[in-house]
Amino acid sequence: MNPILSVKGLTKHFPGGRTGFLGKHESVQAVDGVSFDVAAGEALGLVGESGCGKSTTGRLITRLLEPTAGSVVFEGQDISHLSNAQMRPIRSDLQMIFQDPYASLNPRHTVGTIVSTPFKINKVVPEGGIKKRVQEILEIVGLNPEHYNRYPHEFSGGQRQRIGIARALALRPKLIVADEPVSALDVSIQAQIINLMKDLQKDFGLTFVFIAHDLAVVRHFAQRVAVMYLGNIVEIADRDTLYATPKHPYTKALLSAVPEADPDAVGARERIRLTGDVPNPINPPSGCRFRTRCWKAAEICATQPPALLQIGKSRVACHFPE
Repeated sequence: MNPILSVKGLTKHFPGGRTGFLGKHESVQAVDGVSFDVAAGEALGLVGESGCGKSTTGRLITRLLEPTAGSVVFEGQDISHLSNAQMRPIRSDLQMIFQDPYASLNPRHTVGTIVSTPFKINKVVPEGGIKKRVQEILEIVGLNPEHYNRYPHEFSGGQRQRIGIARALALRPKLIVADEPVSALDVSIQAQIINLMKDLQKDFGLTFVFIAHDLAVVRHFAQRVAVMYLGNIVEIADRDTLYATPKHPYTKALLSAVPEADPDAVGARERIRLTGDVPNPINPPSGCRFRTRCWKAAEICATQPPALLQIGKSRVACHFPE
């Protein structure tokens, strides 16, 4: 079966400052050769520390950013370098939910205006009219249809994120990139939003790329998980395999930091504390980018970047996998 989304060698370098007085321009290597496929109807989790490039990857997939290199193939069509005019008919199938529900909604617009904007931009008039359709969508995401004329400041954070989800859902997209959709919300509200998205995935057959740094949230939502470190994917596997038997040292360290609900299990589990800071993406380490913080690092790690290879049920980029 052909994947709905296929990403190959995706790269994004942002221009940085100069080195020295008249030195060359440096570039920030935010995403550097990322490859993965997403099947129709599945949820792929993209996890990693802040600054690892996962949000940039999400913006490259939805073409909010232009890739430096590599390809993004959506439903068999390479959309990597399409113009805005060429992207317009595709945008209805490819939507994004943003991280901050406070910043992603225009405070001067009513909920009705915000959710109806995709219809107006794409010149789509649903059966029964735009207002009726918007009120139906508000009901689907758990809001009162009477909220149509209210403004974003009248809602809580969780309700605002529901408005953002309604806007993404308006044109019945096939793929939604959710960029840390619950990280700005209260823990008590996070589960409600995750459960809503799971219901929407099931009811509408949606495909998700779910970006997060909280591994517990990803475990609840995604069927497969890709782990990113400093612009590279270091491990990708189905959820059960990755959480039960992590192969990459970085994945193992991340999972060891996930809070444990059972107090008896805390003492039995090995806690891995990584030394040092994440290297500067302007000048990443040679070879394996994780080697400066890895307890398994050897000479080969400094000279040869590890390829993402199949080991059991996982694909791992490591010279000395678990």
